[in-house]
Amino acid sequence: MIDGVGDYLAGALIIVGALFALTASIGLLRLPDVYTRMHAASKAGTLGSCFMLIALAVHIGEFATTLRALAGVVFFLLTAPIAAHLLAKAAYSAGYRMWRGSVNDDLAETVTESKKNGPIGADR
Repeated sequence: MIDGVGDYLAGALIIVGALFALTASIGLLRLPDVYTRMHAASKAGTLGSCFMLIALAVHIGEFATTLRALAGVVFFLLTAPIAAHLLAKAAYSAGYRMWRGSVNDDLAETVTESKKNGPIGADR
């Protein structure tokens, strides 16, 4: 009986993870600029991957596999948002501008200040 419940739970987690991955892929295709696409890919893709790893842990049921899957979840949750933030900041610095329908540009002041002060480590 317990094995059957675990299989149903793993199946439900796979379906939820697949729906998040589908949402991320639709976001990559439909959203207007690099920043919103990156947001969709990082948030929904991370959640989808985490749900699928948890489903793996539930389905296999071995301690070593469960520990590795949960370590993968922690790794995804710690690294994906930070990597997306740094990539977005680098894209902004490289000149990729926001969609014209965007409401707020918080990095505009930061970029103008850094251009005024010069590159980091430059002799003054």
